[in-house]
Amino acid sequence: MSTNGDRNSALGTKGRVLHRAAAYDALAWLFMFGREGAFRDRLLDLARLESGESVLDVGCGTGTLAIAAKRRVGRAGSVYGVDASPEMITRARTKGRRANANVAFAEGVVETLPYPDAHFDVVLSTLMLHHLPRSARRDLAREVRRVLKAGGRVLVVDFGSAPENRKSLLDRIHRHGHVDLRDIIDVLTDAGMHVIESGAVRVRNLSYALATAPSQTEPSMTTELSQ
Repeated sequence: MSTNGDRNSALGTKGRVLHRAAAYDALAWLFMFGREGAFRDRLLDLARLESGESVLDVGCGTGTLAIAAKRRVGRAGSVYGVDASPEMITRARTKGRRANANVAFAEGVVETLPYPDAHFDVVLSTLMLHHLPRSARRDLAREVRRVLKAGGRVLVVDFGSAPENRKSLLDRIHRHGHVDLRDIIDVLTDAGMHVIESGAVRVRNLSYALATAPSQTEPSMTTELSQ
């Protein structure tokens, strides 16, 4: 009998891949107490998403954030979603059709994103970095920089570590991993991107970092953690 590890290796990724799409949506609803719309808007605000931009959602899951991003960028913009799980992509495409949202969903792994260089204004990576070992996080950051246009932005959001006595019942049931904010910033700056804003999402124990790819005339530099 094959294991999840065997299946993930066959997909070509070193990270953990979630395959139960329906359960994923149910858990997301519980995690946000049914207020997913407000959470998605908060993320798109943090990414400074604007009309007409081209967007890639890496690890898009069932496509909810990518569909919301398409509404934000409008008809002049374009949105792509990529995930290693065929089940997630199937559900995302169904949701996109139902929402009449023209989002291009595709199967792919973070280590080798299936998109050309300098193609996107914005890349989103939410709640997936903790599924990756450190080597795959570095691969993802390099790939994000590759597909971003000069001056483009990347928003990374993930779970920070919460004190044991402050964990909710859902946190105890769903034993997700976490990534310290300093580690998120380090992996982005090591790939040559500049962190321009970081901090708490103000939803549960989520943290974020917003970074930019260097402009064509701008040298690579390391940015300190902002408060």
